[in-house]
Amino acid sequence: MLRHRRSLLLLLVMAGCASPAVKPQAPRSSLGPPPAVAPPASQPAAPSPQPTAPVTPPVVSGDMVFDAWAAEFYVRAVKAGLPPDLVTREMAGLTPDPRVMARDSRQPEFSQPISVYVTGAVTPGAIAMGARKASEFPAFEAIEHRYGVPRAILLGVWARESGFGAIQGDFDVIRSMASLAAQGRRRDWADSELIAALKIIASGEATRGQLKGSWAGAMGQTQFTPSSYLALAVDGDGDGRRDIWRSPADALASAANLLARGGWIAGQSWAREVTVPADIDFSLSEGPKETPGWWAERGVVRADGLAWSAADQTAPAQLLAPAGAGGPVFLLFPNHFAIRRYNNSVAYALAVGLLADRIAGGGPLVRPWPVETPLSLTDRMTAQRALIALGFSPGTPDGVVGMGTRTALRAWQKARGITADGYLSPAMVQKLKAESGAS
Repeated sequence: MLRHRRSLLLLLVMAGCASPAVKPQAPRSSLGPPPAVAPPASQPAAPSPQPTAPVTPPVVSGDMVFDAWAAEFYVRAVKAGLPPDLVTREMAGLTPDPRVMARDSRQPEFSQPISVYVTGAVTPGAIAMGARKASEFPAFEAIEHRYGVPRAILLGVWARESGFGAIQGDFDVIRSMASLAAQGRRRDWADSELIAALKIIASGEATRGQLKGSWAGAMGQTQFTPSSYLALAVDGDGDGRRDIWRSPADALASAANLLARGGWIAGQSWAREVTVPADIDFSLSEGPKETPGWWAERGVVRADGLAWSAADQTAPAQLLAPAGAGGPVFLLFPNHFAIRRYNNSVAYALAVGLLADRIAGGGPLVRPWPVETPLSLTDRMTAQRALIALGFSPGTPDGVVGMGTRTALRAWQKARGITADGYLSPAMVQKLKAESGAS
């Protein structure tokens, strides 16, 4: 019986091998499709198998640019050490936020004059609120002792960043960063901030629901970016967590740590209002950093008539006339630039510092801010193009009156015998247009 079964099996195998109707295929290789096998002439060619598509998280945005970026980002995030299941979960179904994209691309038609920005920050209400909160939190003493940053400065930051914690933003930070990384103006930065935000979730320090902030991803009461949170946030109330959203002590201690790491020098001023002689060379503005003694030789003295402190006497200071020769003038100390590590804006640092001075009991400016006329975007870009045409390049014309534009304008003013304060007023725009023939 066994011999009969073996003989029958052998006949069946031989019959199968002799039949041209079935063509065996080699196993599919994971490295690509198998070599094509030519079919019999009497049959049409079968399509070659295609390589297996890489596994990516589900994306259903319907935006081709966003979806392509998301697939690439998934790979980068996993290579950065994030758990694949976490990245898949947080990226699944993600869509670009049109509100974020609108804000990122928005260039205001009229720029806000620095006087308007600063006076809008240093208000009686903000001063009174800051003075009250200065005595409400017992953690201030420990924070000042550890980081050397005065509570008044921290209160100024707190006021500007979130209205003392009241306005923290309600944007989903993951979605905001993804939107900016896919299609924003600073894509590499946003990409890295998104990875940092995912690392916060992976660490368990905050949930996706807690990661709320501004449209640009700044979070909590002192508006830290995700990367700043990972690097600089600290536990200020001793509960073992870094909760900059709900704990004022954590938020303020974290801000103090950021400023200290940014170069804050304990005991020095951040800036002082000064008076200058009528013949001062304003082209020195935003230029050399010299001691108050050096500036005194040129007629620059404190506006309040007081002597310089010992700490300030040896500190390098820079002249600044933010509203031109007709407005208040300051000497900026290193701590001013530490504040700008928070937000690299002259207006922001002045608002924080001047509010801090008032919270600490100081008086108003000796020389008030002048009444300024907002410049249109067209005027700002016309002035920049005119400076380029006249040989004083401010960089790419973008309508932003930053350091490059102010430096170029001062050089042109000095060459024309005009007060070289670098202040772009409507009258200065007209002079530039007339000389360059710009329209």
